Amino acid sequence: MATSFDRSQPLGGLPPKHIMEGEYNPTIKDLITKEDALETIKRAFEDNLKKNANLVRISAPLFVQKTSGFNDNLNGTERPATFAPRDFPGTKLEVPFSLAKWKRWALYYYGIPEEKGIVTDFRGLRCDDDVDYTHSLYVDQWDWEKHITPEDRNMEYLQNTVKGIYKAVYDTEQLVGEKYGIKPQLPAEITFVSSDDLIKEHPTATPKERENIVCEKYGAVFLMGIGGLKADGTLRHDGRAPDYDDWITERPDGGHGLNGDILVWNPILKQSFELSSMGIRVDPATMEKQLEICECEDRKKMAWHQLLLDGTLPQSIGGGVGQSRLCQYMLRCAHIGEVQYGWYNPEEVEILKTKNIKLLGRGFSFQNDQTQDEKKE
Repeated sequence: MATSFDRSQPLGGLPPKHIMEGEYNPTIKDLITKEDALETIKRAFEDNLKKNANLVRISAPLFVQKTSGFNDNLNGTERPATFAPRDFPGTKLEVPFSLAKWKRWALYYYGIPEEKGIVTDFRGLRCDDDVDYTHSLYVDQWDWEKHITPEDRNMEYLQNTVKGIYKAVYDTEQLVGEKYGIKPQLPAEITFVSSDDLIKEHPTATPKERENIVCEKYGAVFLMGIGGLKADGTLRHDGRAPDYDDWITERPDGGHGLNGDILVWNPILKQSFELSSMGIRVDPATMEKQLEICECEDRKKMAWHQLLLDGTLPQSIGGGVGQSRLCQYMLRCAHIGEVQYGWYNPEEVEILKTKNIKLLGRGFSFQNDQTQDEKKE
């Protein structure tokens, strides 16, 4: 999702002006009731996701070895949280940004047959994420991957898969609305939009502005074609690593890329809101082309990349659905910190308290004292 974080502002992580200047009333005020709602959302969505996409849940790693190439490189500039075991100081372990590449290996490791897949309860850290009302250093998501055939690498298969994922979201919102009295907002069907077409229609708009325009119009969209460069050398819409999603294959609609984002219109924030990033994964030929475009051909020496290039890893489609992001949307929260324990700018935390926006576990005096101690050091 194109970020709303404004680095030029000292308090750039606060929610939009209309929330900060208005009267925000949480849909669920009692903490225990909120925890019950969070559990309801997570259980219901995971069950719906497994049913709609034919997935089975498996275990997931909290860290991977740096030399394995298993970590998701995101845009290629983010720092992973890294550490070394006490007795093996020369071994570097990383907390994954996501399991985008690990999951494809897991399909092979578990012997998952074609048209069946896996889903994990992923927890990770993103040290360089912009910390604001929709982004956190802590990442929790349903990371899923499905074994497909080479013939499935097409736009129709992608769109049919998206419809199943979106139905899991839609059905979960219906359940939450009935149980907690929160009016559902999502349309029954998702609309497919090409990022290439959006750029042509709104050439001077920023990526976030384009997302806002199309999400407000349709309510829920799958924005196809994320990653790669425009003719002028700038990002087409947003960044994607060159070694998991396919963002160069030409589609029948004239656009490029067999990937995209599920975006919805957030009625509280009054802006587009990303729930999922997903796509058909690279085959050996596509990965080689994308690595060359991104000048990352040295990655081909890594273990994971060797497994893909020699045909060991299966063809697949996969993605991630943010758990806290989905809960924030379902419970109509102004800040992601209302549904997860994270760390946020202490000044912003205090301001948010005065606006009736209370972040889980934040804003206590001992935490503020700790922050002051850190400043002294």
